[in-house]
Amino acid sequence: MRAPHIERLREASLLLRAAESGVRVLRSIEWEPAVRERFLANGGRELPRPTYNRVDLAPTYEALAAARRVVDPGTPGARWLARAAGSIETGARMLEAVGTREFHRHSSALYSGPRSVLVDAKVTPLDLAVDLDTNLASLEVFDLGLAPDARTSAEEVAARLGAEAARIFGAEAPLVEVVDGLASKAIAGPRRVRLRRGATFTDLDVLQLVEHELRIHVATALAGRAQEHLPLLSVGHPGITRTQEGLAVLAEVVTRATDPARMRRLAARVLAIHMAEDGADFRDVYRFFRERGAREEDAFEDARRVIRGGVIEGGAPFTKDVVYLDGLLRVQNFLRVAVQLRRLDLIRLLFVGKVAIADVPDLAELRAEGLLAPARYLPTWALDLRPLVATMAFSGFLNRVDLPAVRGHYERLLAGAPMDGVGDGAGRLPDALPNALHGDNGSVNGAPRSGSDARDGAPG
Repeated sequence: MRAPHIERLREASLLLRAAESGVRVLRSIEWEPAVRERFLANGGRELPRPTYNRVDLAPTYEALAAARRVVDPGTPGARWLARAAGSIETGARMLEAVGTREFHRHSSALYSGPRSVLVDAKVTPLDLAVDLDTNLASLEVFDLGLAPDARTSAEEVAARLGAEAARIFGAEAPLVEVVDGLASKAIAGPRRVRLRRGATFTDLDVLQLVEHELRIHVATALAGRAQEHLPLLSVGHPGITRTQEGLAVLAEVVTRATDPARMRRLAARVLAIHMAEDGADFRDVYRFFRERGAREEDAFEDARRVIRGGVIEGGAPFTKDVVYLDGLLRVQNFLRVAVQLRRLDLIRLLFVGKVAIADVPDLAELRAEGLLAPARYLPTWALDLRPLVATMAFSGFLNRVDLPAVRGHYERLLAGAPMDGVGDGAGRLPDALPNALHGDNGSVNGAPRSGSDARDGAPG
């Protein structure tokens, strides 16, 4: 016979899973394809006017209240359940505020924002975005290796992903399909992986989908579904998004499935959210992506990711896309410290379901009580931890190195070395390169930060 607190834990977990089922954030703020067609047809001169279907959230609040009554505050897992309940409630409040500035306030509470400081109380996602964008853009004049065009269709990629999913998950493999109306190129769940019709992919894009969508998002969802005592681990409530996306981006990095273009796309989303918070409207954000070289359709979708659910006229965007870089920093630092503290037993807890880093101590308690099943599908780099541990141990030491002093040494050493294949042959880059990132009006990549600046003389 089960102990009473275990029965209550499972009951509360089921209630929270039911509450979360009404808070489908991305689905609730989708735009109809006709919105894009109208915007592009008029040359991007008029602001889009999407409409949203209101969601009945009464069942969500009822389930949240019932779960909170069931939870015993002094038992293992209580803090985890309380955090989940809080994030689900904030998600519901956000959906109630669609199209208003309150939407942005709740979004920032759930996903943070470009200016939100990390654990060190110094660094922000915006700092990382600017640093990545500036440094990687300055390297585009170099030949970094093969750079194939995005020529593989969504239909071809779906067939390849379907075969890979079957190989990894067997009978539990999700259906891979091509659909209309996605803001991102791909989105994954335990039952379906959806690709946006009309999107094209490079070879590394396909690898990223395998490592990011299949081996992290699908795998953690399936692991959560296998948790008999803790069914809440099967659902992606907003509170786990930052860790899950950070883990997925880290997976791209450690498996060599990423590239500078991918990291610049992630950085650009943070820069665009920052612009929108400072007043840029949808047209300004769309032009920002166009000026970075995006096709009209892709620039629209990127701008939609930033503005959907918020205020079209600017000042209150949807901040979810901050989580990719924010989460990457947090997960990387968590792993480095876990290695330093010799707590390798905690690393695989990130894969037992839909988990946030803050949940790890509570899940360790539940594991000790025999209530947590191990992860079912671990990526290769988490199954064999040796390369990861070696990398994180070395990475942790690098914080002690005085990088400015090291840079000064190598700048002096390399000052007279001619460059091969770029610049003027005497070690000098093109004069225009340093100005390619930041405009005179405080812009990033030529895209003004505010709506009024963007409309003064901006191209149509």
